[in-house]
Amino acid sequence: MPSPRARSKPKKSATTRSTNTSETAYAIARERYAALGVDTEKALARLAKVAISIHCWQGDDVGGFENPGGTLGDGLAVTGNYPGKARTPDELRADFEKAASLIPGKHRFNLHASYAEMGGSRVDRDALSADQFRNWIAWAKGLGIALDFNQTYFAHPKVDRGWTLTHPDAGIRKFWVEHGIRCREIGAAFGRALGKTCLTNLWIPDGMKDTPADRRGPRERLIESLDAIYRKPVDRRLNVDSVEPKLFGIGAESYTPGSHEFYLGYAATRGTLLTLDAGHYHPTEGIADKVSSVLSFLPEIALHVSRGVRWDSDHVVTLTDDLQAIAQEIVWGDYLDRVRIGLDYFDASIHRVAAWAIGTRNMVKALLLALLAPIGLLKAAELEGDYTTRLALMEDSKLLPAGAVWDRYCEQLGVPASNDWIQEVKRYEQEVTSRRGT
Repeated sequence: MPSPRARSKPKKSATTRSTNTSETAYAIARERYAALGVDTEKALARLAKVAISIHCWQGDDVGGFENPGGTLGDGLAVTGNYPGKARTPDELRADFEKAASLIPGKHRFNLHASYAEMGGSRVDRDALSADQFRNWIAWAKGLGIALDFNQTYFAHPKVDRGWTLTHPDAGIRKFWVEHGIRCREIGAAFGRALGKTCLTNLWIPDGMKDTPADRRGPRERLIESLDAIYRKPVDRRLNVDSVEPKLFGIGAESYTPGSHEFYLGYAATRGTLLTLDAGHYHPTEGIADKVSSVLSFLPEIALHVSRGVRWDSDHVVTLTDDLQAIAQEIVWGDYLDRVRIGLDYFDASIHRVAAWAIGTRNMVKALLLALLAPIGLLKAAELEGDYTTRLALMEDSKLLPAGAVWDRYCEQLGVPASNDWIQEVKRYEQEVTSRRGT
């Protein structure tokens, strides 16, 4: 009979030890937050209801499928040549599914009109219909996700001298107006087929490289074009429209007709949404403070969350102070049901699936941090004029164990926690994307 010393307990597996450690860390975190009046379970339940609109164009460097091998231009540029980008709609869909498996929550997919599938025939942008997107609709229906949409006013011969809806030529304006009308119809078709309202966004590259002699004319033509696009009512249960301003673009450094002030006025008077893009303002200007300002007058807004570095360079979203400020404004202002959060960046210098995962996970992390903040105590101190306590609580809460809550959220939703997801991207690269030709 073996001695008591010889008997040993079965060793716990690495998975069991990791799970136990995670559960212990979360229990401690939950207790820490509860002491400040924050219910972590309620925060996670609220976060799970947020659907972020993830942009298709990160997966193939804004290439689209209507004109294989075409060039961008018109105020857009993508840098980097990391191998293995999606070359076909099926490859793009597969890459997104991989990215989605690494991101907690059920999110949306955001298409540009240039991602139409032509089926061997040529359909110009003023003749597009839902037929060119039936594969996208079937795919989204199979995944149980919603689709959003963008009118594509770039990379086309009729972007003449960088002008579209503001062009002096009425024929060119008519072409682009018809494109806008068709895109709204496609957005409504998405909403009807998927049972989830589509957001159709409008951004144009129009502008001047150098100082214009006439700022008024292009803006008056833009109003006329937009009114023509939006003249026919579309059921808002199927599709909602949004207009997106920009401070400047490549080749339009001195003047853009579709400025923030222009589109804010248009949205307020015409009943569209306004899209705030984090990269479309002065490099030192953030959009966080604009959220509550604009929502004082509009029922809803849309966001294109990006990260500009020195200019509108659309870097992958990271967990910066600017990103956290945006999330705080949305959450602390109780605007989660009035803000349609979308992403907009394109980095071709790193693996594109990883770029999707990094940026979207960071957007979700920023929302989680905002939900975990002791906002009740912060607002109470502020109302009492106790700004000392407000500042102290804001700073001390930055070191609370949010990471343990994040890991818990990922585990609950069946995606890799911490940085475990990176190895899955590496495996996908080795088995799938690295085998693609140029």
